[in-house]
Amino acid sequence: MFATVMCRIGLAALPFAAAAAFAQSAPLAPREVPAKTIPVPNTVSPELQQIIAQPLRTAWNTPPSTPEGWKQLAESLRAAAAPNVEAMRQRLKVKVEPGMMAGVKIYTVTPENIPAENRDRVLVQIHGGCYVLNPAEAALPEAMLISAIGGYRVIAVDYRMPPEAYFPAALDDSMAVYKEVIAKTDPKRVGLIGTSAGGALVLEMGLRAKQLGLPLPGAIASGTPMSDSTKTGDTFYTNAMLDNVLVSTEGFCDAAAAFYAKGHDLKDPLISPIYGDMSGFPPTILTSGTRDLLLSNTVRVHRKLRNLGIDSFLQVYEGQSHAQYGRDDRIPEVREAFMEIGTFLNGHLKK
Repeated sequence: MFATVMCRIGLAALPFAAAAAFAQSAPLAPREVPAKTIPVPNTVSPELQQIIAQPLRTAWNTPPSTPEGWKQLAESLRAAAAPNVEAMRQRLKVKVEPGMMAGVKIYTVTPENIPAENRDRVLVQIHGGCYVLNPAEAALPEAMLISAIGGYRVIAVDYRMPPEAYFPAALDDSMAVYKEVIAKTDPKRVGLIGTSAGGALVLEMGLRAKQLGLPLPGAIASGTPMSDSTKTGDTFYTNAMLDNVLVSTEGFCDAAAAFYAKGHDLKDPLISPIYGDMSGFPPTILTSGTRDLLLSNTVRVHRKLRNLGIDSFLQVYEGQSHAQYGRDDRIPEVREAFMEIGTFLNGHLKK
């Protein structure tokens, strides 16, 4: 009986051994996927279905070719977003006050009611926009959502962007604000939150704080981070032309990251934080969607943190493209996502 079992095991193992030997000697063939039509999922709310059904982002593959063109694009998008941002502010009943901190433009966002456990806590929010978009009030939706739903006072950083300032200006401004915040507040009561480029920046802030010997924050919320600007990751391919926001690695966001870097090595951990030393990072929540071009970027950060023994929580939403969990407070999944983020932060920031 023993010999029979061993024989069966040996025979079963042969194909795997042969495959392993073959893989070492042969080039890895790409998967050929036939063209197919992908329907809008009926497993999400009707409100989100409308977002998923939208066509590919306008001009996704025709980014500006000049510094002035990027500046004009940022300003036109800001002007278009302003009425919607104000309407969201009114629905969420948050107060927004512009100001300066450490020489950097900021907005202080305060909810109608701050829970007792959050009165000595503060969040620093870093906006997305591929490092070149969403200045001024266009940067505020995420800060308003976490303020209203999580019950936090939020400092939203309106960092300098190209063509006025290139890498590492966004990180320098974010760190300047963080330093001033932790000078007045216990770092363990401070959380960092950001999405897309902002999601990368909050990870870069952790790396930079370690370099400078500064205390790390109590928790980080990094949404669909641009954690690898070298176009490395499976979903850059599997979700290409499915994500209706970023669409493809040949789109505007990669051009924007290169514009921001201005010739600097895109593999620098302060641009692509996945390549940095994240040991000792605080508890981190990461958010993405099944159609997100940056889902792999998000998953890779999660696995890196987990392998370092860090408390990392990954939430992935059905059918969502890049950063759609922060699109509109009237979408049930948006409120659900920020409820999760708020609960995570509440469980890890010092009371």
